Amino acid sequence: MGKPTGFIEYLRELPTDRSPNERVRDWKEFHHHMDEKKLRTQGARCMDCGVPFCHSGKLISNMASGCPINNLIPEWNDLVYRGLWEEALHRLHRTNNFPEFTGRVCPAPCEGSCVLGINSPPVTIKNIEVSIIDKGWDEGWVAPETPKVRTGKKVAVIGSGPAGLSAAAQLNKAGHTVTVYERADRPGGLLMYGIPNMKLDKKDVVLRRIKLLEQEGIKFICNASVGTGEKDNVEPQLFLKEFDATVICTGATQPRDLPIEGRKLNGVHFAMEFLTENTKAVLNGHADKAPINAKGKDVIVLGGGDTGTDCVGTSMRHGCKSVTQIEILPKPPTERAADNPWPEWPKTYKLDYGQEEAAAKFGADPRVYLTTVKKFIGDEQGQLKEIVTVQITWGKNDKGQFVPQEVAGSEKTIPAQLCLLALGFLGPEQALLKEVNLETDARSNIKAEHEKYTTNVKGIFAAGDCRRGQSLVVWAINEGRGAARECDRYLMGSTDLP
Repeated sequence: MGKPTGFIEYLRELPTDRSPNERVRDWKEFHHHMDEKKLRTQGARCMDCGVPFCHSGKLISNMASGCPINNLIPEWNDLVYRGLWEEALHRLHRTNNFPEFTGRVCPAPCEGSCVLGINSPPVTIKNIEVSIIDKGWDEGWVAPETPKVRTGKKVAVIGSGPAGLSAAAQLNKAGHTVTVYERADRPGGLLMYGIPNMKLDKKDVVLRRIKLLEQEGIKFICNASVGTGEKDNVEPQLFLKEFDATVICTGATQPRDLPIEGRKLNGVHFAMEFLTENTKAVLNGHADKAPINAKGKDVIVLGGGDTGTDCVGTSMRHGCKSVTQIEILPKPPTERAADNPWPEWPKTYKLDYGQEEAAAKFGADPRVYLTTVKKFIGDEQGQLKEIVTVQITWGKNDKGQFVPQEVAGSEKTIPAQLCLLALGFLGPEQALLKEVNLETDARSNIKAEHEKYTTNVKGIFAAGDCRRGQSLVVWAINEGRGAARECDRYLMGSTDLP
């Protein structure tokens, strides 16, 4: 694939980003585009490796290795190298409904398993992917494709995140009449409110695709709270009565809490509260008036993952006084460790966009490792004022489990007026599941076998984080497509969906 000797002749190159000090002044996407000549050169680096691990989509050591939606990466790399962009787009859309999403927010496990990456920098797969789809939109190649025949079957999809959107798109292609229910005021789920605008533009990227899905015949109903408790305005039994099948894609939205002293103080928030309210403010044209605002504050972010990084980047744009990101795990190595070989996902140190911005303003990476918070301290008005941290080491307990252990005498009190909990998620909210008597597994996820997606209730399928637990956008797309395939088989007796 590509140029046979391209991987020897050309070095890995990515487009430059807008400078950190410039981009923190607005909410626009921060990546620049690369010119076509350079993109074709990067496509040429895709080697004739024989066994392309990049699209294997396997779990190794409980981490994604290769592309979970099995993108035909060497094929569209070769097409880009040869300048056949429209053909590359068709090849990309065969496996991925929304490459403009994954090309922006996916951590690119495909690059982690690139064969070239064994001893050289891997192919720039993610950047080539997003360049293909962006060119497709610019050239008008992405257009509504309405099904030629309708089956007469009605399907409800609950949740409009990446799993729900991909399930809806595939079921609509099969000719079913699809209605998507979303409890927020705008469709998109995690894509809309869980990821900040500078990382994934809402109007020009997310809503553009949703508009196209509407043109293809999918109906979206927002502000539809289904089986979530007191605020319900849609009865769960509606789906059993009025639809031939239902696909539940509600995500894993129960955040992990930190129930320590002072947790109820004003100024301690879950990360998703912070990110959601901020994106709403941005979309409504008054970003400076977000209800939870970091302006002029000492900000503490608990958690070292992507959500934590998004909290850092958002706080920087608010104009925080300082930001510290606390991570309970040790600092990753700069190179693969011996117990983290290719083609596993490389657990190595990187400076993501939020940390890069904080370092540019404050002089250093904001992350501190092997540290946790013991206590929140407030003032007389119940407002967060300080936090108490302690360093930890990891050791085995009497059951042989690795657990954090405090380092004596390492306690430290630091100022904080805003603390954001980005500690991951525990699973789906349970009210809807109980309403329709869905079985759950030991982790409180909906019980539905992978690749089948059928629940214990006839005609109800589950896909995405509500079934597998907190995961990647690309896994959600994989599951949404798979659930659509099995739902179509259930409705029609057979299926042509991939």
